[in-house]
Amino acid sequence: MLIEVKRKDDVCFLRCEGRFVAGTDPEYLRMKTAEVKALNCKKVLADFSGVSDVGSAGIGFVVGLYMSAKNSGGRFILVGLRLGVREVFDVTHVSTVIPLAADIASGLAILCEESLAPQGDQK
Repeated sequence: MLIEVKRKDDVCFLRCEGRFVAGTDPEYLRMKTAEVKALNCKKVLADFSGVSDVGSAGIGFVVGLYMSAKNSGGRFILVGLRLGVREVFDVTHVSTVIPLAADIASGLAILCEESLAPQGDQK
């Protein structure tokens, strides 16, 4: 599992790769969450196109980032979910709360066009 965190303008980008499943290093996930929070971005885009498998560790990581962004008045979007990963988000109903987009470009468009809308009101 790999998580790269970068800031560009007012958006924090996370590029995630690998498997986010049980046994994933919880300290690494906490460290990456703290890194995102320290950047103090109001817009967070997590690119999961490189994620091959997701379980409770991945769901918890994403929900934690979403709640952190929402609670600070920001926005969060998850992009690039592969079919199997998307199914996990659908089965757990996380995809009904956290905004999803097909790719980075459409995710950025949603973050920018709806930057004043309440989080979770769009799909």
